[in-house]
Amino acid sequence: MIKIYRKTATIKAEQFDGSEEMVDKYHVRCDTEYMLSDDPLEYQTVPYQIETLEGFLNINAGDWVATGINGEHWVIVDEIFKKTYAELPMIPKAVADWIEKCKHDGTSSIGGMLCYELQPEKVRYWIERTPGTYDCNQRRYKEHQELVARAWLDGYQVEEEK
Repeated sequence: MIKIYRKTATIKAEQFDGSEEMVDKYHVRCDTEYMLSDDPLEYQTVPYQIETLEGFLNINAGDWVATGINGEHWVIVDEIFKKTYAELPMIPKAVADWIEKCKHDGTSSIGGMLCYELQPEKVRYWIERTPGTYDCNQRRYKEHQELVARAWLDGYQVEEEK
Protein backbone atom coordinates (compact mmCIF):
# COMPACT_ATOMS: atom_id res chain seq x y z
CA MET A 1 0.00 0.00 0.00
CA ILE A 2 1.32 3.45 -0.93
CA LYS A 3 1.55 5.92 1.93
CA ILE A 4 1.94 9.68 1.72
CA TYR A 5 5.04 11.31 3.20
CA ARG A 6 6.20 14.87 3.76
CA LYS A 7 9.72 16.19 4.03
CA THR A 8 10.72 17.09 7.56
CA ALA A 9 14.13 18.69 7.12
CA THR A 10 15.04 22.15 5.94
CA ILE A 11 17.76 22.57 3.35
CA LYS A 12 20.13 25.30 2.29
CA ALA A 13 19.96 25.98 -1.42
CA GLU A 14 21.28 28.51 -3.90
CA GLN A 15 20.24 29.00 -7.51
CA PHE A 16 23.17 28.28 -9.82
CA ASP A 17 23.82 31.09 -12.30
CA GLY A 18 26.95 29.81 -14.04
CA SER A 19 29.11 32.64 -12.69
CA GLU A 20 32.79 32.07 -12.00
CA GLU A 21 32.10 32.74 -8.33
CA MET A 22 29.59 29.87 -8.12
CA VAL A 23 31.73 27.59 -10.29
CA ASP A 24 34.58 28.11 -7.80
CA LYS A 25 32.37 27.91 -4.71
CA TYR A 26 30.86 24.53 -5.66
CA HIS A 27 33.91 23.17 -7.55
CA VAL A 28 31.85 22.88 -10.74
CA ARG A 29 33.49 21.39 -13.82
CA CYS A 30 32.79 23.08 -17.12
CA ASP A 31 33.27 21.57 -20.57
CA THR A 32 35.00 24.54 -22.24
CA GLU A 33 35.17 22.90 -25.69
CA TYR A 34 31.40 22.61 -25.62
CA MET A 35 31.20 26.31 -24.73
CA LEU A 36 33.23 27.26 -27.80
CA SER A 37 30.67 25.71 -30.15
CA ASP A 38 29.33 27.97 -32.93
CA ASP A 39 25.85 26.56 -32.41
CA PRO A 40 23.98 29.00 -30.10
CA LEU A 41 21.47 26.32 -29.10
CA GLU A 42 24.29 24.02 -28.06
CA TYR A 43 25.93 26.88 -26.13
CA GLN A 44 22.71 27.49 -24.16
CA THR A 45 22.80 23.95 -22.83
CA VAL A 46 26.42 23.97 -21.66
CA PRO A 47 26.89 21.04 -19.33
CA TYR A 48 28.35 22.19 -16.08
CA GLN A 49 29.01 19.31 -13.73
CA ILE A 50 28.99 19.31 -9.94
CA GLU A 51 30.39 16.62 -7.68
CA THR A 52 27.73 14.84 -5.62
CA LEU A 53 27.67 11.66 -3.55
CA GLU A 54 26.64 9.86 -6.76
CA GLY A 55 29.58 11.27 -8.73
CA PHE A 56 29.58 14.21 -11.14
CA LEU A 57 26.11 15.28 -12.29
CA ASN A 58 25.10 17.86 -14.89
CA ILE A 59 23.86 21.21 -13.66
CA ASN A 60 22.46 24.05 -15.74
CA ALA A 61 22.16 27.73 -14.96
CA GLY A 62 18.83 28.11 -13.15
CA ASP A 63 19.07 24.78 -11.32
CA TRP A 64 19.48 24.80 -7.55
CA VAL A 65 22.47 23.54 -5.56
CA ALA A 66 21.23 22.07 -2.29
CA THR A 67 23.65 21.51 0.57
CA GLY A 68 23.09 18.81 3.18
CA ILE A 69 24.04 18.81 6.84
CA ASN A 70 27.36 17.09 6.06
CA GLY A 71 28.27 19.58 3.32
CA GLU A 72 27.23 17.28 0.49
CA HIS A 73 25.64 18.85 -2.60
CA TRP A 74 22.91 17.74 -4.96
CA VAL A 75 21.15 19.35 -7.90
CA ILE A 76 17.45 20.20 -8.02
CA VAL A 77 15.94 21.33 -11.32
CA ASP A 78 14.29 24.76 -10.94
CA GLU A 79 10.77 23.56 -11.80
CA ILE A 80 10.93 20.77 -9.21
CA PHE A 81 12.51 23.07 -6.62
CA LYS A 82 9.66 25.58 -6.94
CA LYS A 83 7.04 22.84 -6.54
CA THR A 84 8.79 21.19 -3.59
CA TYR A 85 10.32 23.91 -1.42
CA ALA A 86 9.23 27.18 0.13
CA GLU A 87 11.53 29.70 1.76
CA LEU A 88 11.38 29.72 5.55
CA PRO A 89 9.21 32.54 6.91
CA MET A 90 10.85 35.87 7.71
CA ILE A 91 9.86 37.19 11.14
CA PRO A 92 10.96 40.04 13.41
CA LYS A 93 13.43 39.33 16.22
CA ALA A 94 10.73 39.93 18.87
CA VAL A 95 8.61 37.15 17.35
CA ALA A 96 11.61 34.81 17.07
CA ASP A 97 12.45 35.50 20.72
CA TRP A 98 8.82 34.73 21.69
CA ILE A 99 8.87 31.42 19.80
CA GLU A 100 12.14 30.40 21.45
CA LYS A 101 10.91 31.45 24.91
CA CYS A 102 7.75 29.37 24.47
CA LYS A 103 9.73 26.34 23.31
CA HIS A 104 12.26 26.74 26.13
CA ASP A 105 9.61 27.28 28.81
CA GLY A 106 7.72 24.20 27.68
CA THR A 107 4.65 25.78 26.10
CA SER A 108 3.09 22.57 24.91
CA SER A 109 1.39 23.73 21.74
CA ILE A 110 1.30 26.25 18.96
CA GLY A 111 -2.04 27.32 20.39
CA GLY A 112 -0.41 28.38 23.65
CA MET A 113 2.26 30.33 21.80
CA LEU A 114 -0.39 32.02 19.63
CA CYS A 115 -2.61 32.92 22.60
CA TYR A 116 -3.16 36.67 22.31
CA GLU A 117 -3.28 37.26 26.05
CA LEU A 118 0.12 35.64 26.60
CA GLN A 119 1.97 37.37 23.76
CA PRO A 120 4.30 40.29 24.46
CA GLU A 121 3.01 43.63 23.19
CA LYS A 122 5.55 43.85 20.31
CA VAL A 123 4.45 40.43 19.06
CA ARG A 124 0.74 41.29 19.27
CA TYR A 125 1.26 44.58 17.44
CA TRP A 126 3.27 42.94 14.67
CA ILE A 127 0.66 40.23 14.21
CA GLU A 128 -2.44 42.39 14.14
CA ARG A 129 -1.72 46.04 13.37
CA THR A 130 -1.20 47.84 10.11
CA PRO A 131 2.33 49.30 10.39
CA GLY A 132 2.36 52.90 11.60
CA THR A 133 -1.24 52.82 12.84
CA TYR A 134 -3.31 51.50 15.69
CA ASP A 135 -5.70 49.83 13.24
CA CYS A 136 -6.34 46.13 13.78
CA ASN A 137 -6.19 44.45 10.39
CA GLN A 138 -8.06 41.12 10.36
CA ARG A 139 -6.43 39.91 7.12
CA ARG A 140 -2.96 40.73 8.46
CA TYR A 141 -3.85 39.04 11.76
CA LYS A 142 -4.81 35.80 9.99
CA GLU A 143 -1.76 35.85 7.69
CA HIS A 144 0.68 36.59 10.51
CA GLN A 145 -0.84 33.97 12.84
CA GLU A 146 -0.29 31.40 10.06
CA LEU A 147 3.24 32.72 9.47
CA VAL A 148 4.13 32.41 13.17
CA ALA A 149 2.66 28.89 13.31
CA ARG A 150 4.70 27.94 10.21
CA ALA A 151 7.81 29.42 11.85
CA TRP A 152 7.17 27.34 15.00
CA LEU A 153 6.84 24.15 12.94
CA ASP A 154 9.41 24.57 10.17
CA GLY A 155 11.90 27.14 11.39
CA TYR A 156 12.35 30.74 10.34
CA GLN A 157 14.65 33.53 9.31
CA VAL A 158 14.97 36.69 11.40
CA GLU A 159 14.44 40.05 9.70
CA GLU A 160 17.32 42.47 9.88
CA GLU A 161 16.64 45.26 12.36
CA LYS A 162 15.79 48.56 10.72
